[in-house]
Amino acid sequence: MTKQSFIKGTLILLAAGIINRILGFIPRMTLPRVIGAEGVGLYQMGYPFMIVILTIITGGIPIAVAKLVAAAEAEGDEDRIRKIFRLAMLFSFILSTVFTVVSLLAANWISSHLLTDSRVYYTFICMTPIILLVGVGSVFRGYFQGRQNMIPTALSQVIETMIRIVTMLVLAYLMLPYGIEYAAAGAMVGVMLGETGALLVLYLNYRNDRKKRPKNTEATSPPIIGFRWSNLKELLGLALPITGSKLVGSCSYFLESILIVQSLAAAGIATALATAQYGALQGMVIPVLLLPSALTYSLSVSLIPSLSEAAARNDMLTIHTRLHQSLKLALVTGAPFAMIMLILAEPLCHYLYGQAQVASMLKMMAPIALFIYFQAPLQATLQALDRPGSALFNTLIGSIAKLALIYWLARKPEFGILGAIMAININIVLVTVLHWHSVVKLLHFRMQISDFAKVGLAMCVSGWASYLIMHNEWLFNTFVRFVVSCGSGIVLYLCFCVLLGLIDRNDLLRIMWLGRKIVK
Repeated sequence: MTKQSFIKGTLILLAAGIINRILGFIPRMTLPRVIGAEGVGLYQMGYPFMIVILTIITGGIPIAVAKLVAAAEAEGDEDRIRKIFRLAMLFSFILSTVFTVVSLLAANWISSHLLTDSRVYYTFICMTPIILLVGVGSVFRGYFQGRQNMIPTALSQVIETMIRIVTMLVLAYLMLPYGIEYAAAGAMVGVMLGETGALLVLYLNYRNDRKKRPKNTEATSPPIIGFRWSNLKELLGLALPITGSKLVGSCSYFLESILIVQSLAAAGIATALATAQYGALQGMVIPVLLLPSALTYSLSVSLIPSLSEAAARNDMLTIHTRLHQSLKLALVTGAPFAMIMLILAEPLCHYLYGQAQVASMLKMMAPIALFIYFQAPLQATLQALDRPGSALFNTLIGSIAKLALIYWLARKPEFGILGAIMAININIVLVTVLHWHSVVKLLHFRMQISDFAKVGLAMCVSGWASYLIMHNEWLFNTFVRFVVSCGSGIVLYLCFCVLLGLIDRNDLLRIMWLGRKIVK
């Protein structure tokens, strides 16, 4: 397997992320039309609880494995890499199996008491095998990220998405005659089959990679049961603080799902309607908002081994350079999406989901989208530089504020679901600002104010052009106007970015070169 540079590894993951987001919107667009907003709500309602469990199992393991493997590879110690991988795999497998069994046994109580709608039981049962699949797969991903080889991770993501698209829609459609709760469960089975395909791809890549490594070190590797407690202590010493930070966020997401539905009920909204509104927020609005996060995820995954390696050499110049590249990319690439989501919210929601009324939620969240895209690289930086405690504290402060505001605002009939969105927006801004403060304090890092001003100017000009094209009836077909409006806005934005020096010619040539390689 080939080790990639930071930029190349990021672009490989970005390409896979973009493919995944584009393909992933096929079921996002189709599923609400098949099972409706209420069905989507049942499908989404079990996710927060599952994310809490997955965070406990995988929150810090991939990052810990990536950091330890990267350090061992820098020393050329293949024997140590094998020990790290085997120990992490054993630990993750045992933990995943325990949580899978417990979740199956407690499924009835969880769906009835914690998730507020007992119809989610079937979806939850179909979701539990994903715990084991993701737990094992996370170790493989950490291994390849430590090797700075992003191709297996990217390939597994694409395969998972392709399998999921077909299976979840087919199974949801076939189960619909039995009721929306069974249709939602059928869609979840499709997700499970996608994760199975991803795990198979990772395993085959790992086996192929192992065959290419020196074989004389294999005999020196002790059996799994022979590992010392010191090895486990080292692994958990890195994983637990990161897991704690992520666990705060996932627990907050879980409590948020419960609190929103209960607060809407307190505001006088019926259970079915509250489930539908929650489904519209989590199943329609949030996915659109997170579309550009394909880049921030790619940056975060590539940043951790790159910054860890630079920190081990005490190379502050590389750390500053990588961080500046990441944040600038997040800013420049996320801005046009935020602009389109704000200016063209109604036609966007109409053509994606057939539900233009969801646009009011999207409009409220679009202005803070850039804070979302900034947050992931900042958090990855804190984790890579051994400051997970700072990320944990920042996330905890934001989560407390969010939950308190949801309880206060969503219970008011005049706000309802929009009150919950206000609380989520405040949480996103607060956590991002706190992460920024922590990074600046740690590294004395600065970004040029002119970059923000240039991006703001490009957004205003391109947004104004998109608005005029969409809302002037120069063409009767509104869909064509929408497509032309989006395309013109993005092209105009890119032109301004080149003119203002935000994107240079070499960046474009590098992306075009990589694009040809990916196509081949």
